[in-house]
Formats: sequence, C-alpha cells, structure tokens
Amino acid sequence: MAVYTQVSDEQLNDFLDEYDLGAPLSFKGIAEGVENTNFLLVTEKGRYILTLYEKRVNKDDLPFFLDLIDHLAGGGITCPTPLHDKKGNSLKTCAGRPAALFTFLDGMSVRRPTAHHCGALGEAMARFHNCGKSFKGQRENSFSIQGMRDFYHGIDGDINSIEQGLSELIEAEITALEAAWPQDLPKGIVHADLFPDNVFFLGNEISGLIDFYFACTDFLSLDLAITLNAWCFEQDHSFNVTKAGRLLAGYHQIRAIEAAEIEALPIIARASALRFLLTRTHDWLLPTDGALVAKKDPREYLRKLKFHQSISNPGSYGFTHPA
Repeated sequence: MAVYTQVSDEQLNDFLDEYDLGAPLSFKGIAEGVENTNFLLVTEKGRYILTLYEKRVNKDDLPFFLDLIDHLAGGGITCPTPLHDKKGNSLKTCAGRPAALFTFLDGMSVRRPTAHHCGALGEAMARFHNCGKSFKGQRENSFSIQGMRDFYHGIDGDINSIEQGLSELIEAEITALEAAWPQDLPKGIVHADLFPDNVFFLGNEISGLIDFYFACTDFLSLDLAITLNAWCFEQDHSFNVTKAGRLLAGYHQIRAIEAAEIEALPIIARASALRFLLTRTHDWLLPTDGALVAKKDPREYLRKLKFHQSISNPGSYGFTHPA
C-alpha cells in the first residue's frame, strides 16, 4: 500500500455516485507498502478501502485478482472483499486509474512477530493454499527465475552504488538459481507477498489476509520461503530458527509439506530473497516523484540472501520432515 495518485473531492464523489454507500465522511491516504495507492474511506454506511492500481500492476491481471479474492472469501478465508457497484461491476476507474472498493478488515499488522504469530501464519497460509486448489484461474509468476533476470536487466541506475560488487553478485546468483531450480514441487495459487503488513491480527489470532496483487500460480513452497524471509529474521539480522520452525510446523499441521519441498527450501528461499533485493534496488534507484511511500533498504535482503546461500542442511530452518 502507498499513495502515488491523489483523488480530488469531485473525483471521489463521482466514484461514490455509482454505489449506495451514502456521503463520504472522511478520506485518508495509507502510506504503508509500495505497490498501489490506497485510501481509508468512511461513509455514512461504513468503512472501506479504495485501491487505485498503479503502473506496476498489469490491468489485464485485475480480473484474476478480484475473482481470486471473491473465491477465497467464499471459501472461508477472511480477507477484504471487492464491492460491486449498482451495475454489478467491481473493477472501476477513479482519478484516471483502474480502481476497486473493498470492505474494511478489522485488525492490525504486528511489527515484531513472535513464534506464536509465525505458527498462526503457517496455519493460515496452508488454509489459503487448500482453498486455492479449487480456483480455476491461473496467472504466471512475473518474478519467476526468468522474470527476475528480465527485471534485473531493466533496472536503470548504478546498482553498485548500493553495495560494491552488487551487480556481479546478482548476475551470479540468477545463473546459480537457474542451474539448481527444482522442477516437480507441488504447485497452486500462492499469495507471494505475505509480509507482516499483509496479515492482520486481533490479539494473538489472525483476523485476515490482505493485498493479493502478486498472487500467481507457482510452487506452494514459494510462500513458505517468502514468509521465512519476512517473519523470521530479527532486527539485528539474525535468523530466528524457533520462529521458522513454528511457521513450518503450523503449516504442516494443515497441509502436509512434502519431503522434496523441505529439501528444496534453501534454493526457494534464495530466490525469494533475490526477488525482494531486486525490487528494493529498483525502487531505491528509481523512486517515484511525489509518492507518499518510504523507501526500503535493499541491503536487508542482500544479507538474507547470503544467509540462505550458507545453508547446506534444510534442517537449519527448524523443521525436520517426518519419516
């Protein structure tokens, strides 16, 4: 989430005329995240989130995302659901951008996840994967290994200004991952962006998942790798094996992790770290003028990548596959 595009009072009123939500009472931009423009909207009938889809999101993918969210909500996964206007449409236009209006989800993201939070996330992720089995839509992962190579070559700027030798390290890592990439792991719909700010809690219990705009069809273990990176490193950059073990065990309790998935986890985790190293590098070197969004240091994911490169035994992640 972020604010790249401003919405005038007139544009907001024209947008709301197509719904039956009453008059707007407040309207405030949300600065967290990096992908789309988001506003908290309060009207006479309730609270909502207005999302404007920015340039990095392919407009042709939006029906997939909105249909997926409807499917998940229908399958018992708590998430913000798209509202349909008076004509039944959920995909709209506002301020010249593709847009959608969503129900408001109560809860807060956690800034310092505990092992309990990680275990709850593992269970919720497995339920999400199980629900996704019956979803008919498919979407290619734009950050596949080849996609990352293409993205890397499209970064315009001095990558080595972030860290000396970074461009050579990235090139070598992409080549290494291409050679070692597994072929036969279980696939399905993955969220592909389950960072702490995309998981809401009420107390110690998960109240819902948000922000599905990287969702795609890929290895289910990709979500495990992304969450290991996002949830299981401490502020001093050390890896918390207890949190990782709880996350994997929680997941395994709902959907059994195959032995091959655990064996491949170091490679998948490296690819996950590389992906976010690349996107943060892009945004660091090419910030969007006037955007209300905080830049994130790419070197955080460089450190995580180097950690996963050092892993020779998947048991280092705190989970041993049952015999």
